[in-house]
Amino acid sequence: MNFYRWLLVGAFGIIANVGLAQTNFKMGPSPVLKIEGGSTLHDWHMETSTVSGQGVFTVENGKFVSAKELQISFLAESLKSGTSGLDKNAYKALDTKNNKEIKFSLKSISKSGANFTASGDLTIAGVTKTVSFPVQVTTSGQNFTFKGDFDTKLTTFSIDPPTALLGTVKTDDEITLSFSTTFIPTL
Repeated sequence: MNFYRWLLVGAFGIIANVGLAQTNFKMGPSPVLKIEGGSTLHDWHMETSTVSGQGVFTVENGKFVSAKELQISFLAESLKSGTSGLDKNAYKALDTKNNKEIKFSLKSISKSGANFTASGDLTIAGVTKTVSFPVQVTTSGQNFTFKGDFDTKLTTFSIDPPTALLGTVKTDDEITLSFSTTFIPTL
């Protein structure tokens, strides 16, 4: 009798997990990551679309449920503003000679209503801080697009806000990081 009871419990366990799967994903085409800020002279932004990333996502009935793993990285010098002087000052502030990459490694993601909150380790200029931010997840076929933004400060990552013209132009400490990335299943 015990054998049949365990068989029945096992069958219900299998049925309960139908449609729930962990799948490997990689960064899809055309990711966009931006850093925006201001200065005493004008607002500025830098962006990159040269990003690599991979993750292991839990998918149920074609919908994103959670992420077991997620890592994103890009070369700091892939950030471009369209102004070579601004880029040069930014790379100096980021110390790109010694800290070539900017990286994010997910620790957890939780759902609240239709949106998610991600928490993980963000490394900028060789300094790693734990950050949390809201994320919108949309589904297109088997692909998942993650969008969000959050505010932080340069000094949080031990970056002195750059100055120019003998200190008369000063970069604001506050910045906004935003992203739009699509992940596709690896085959």
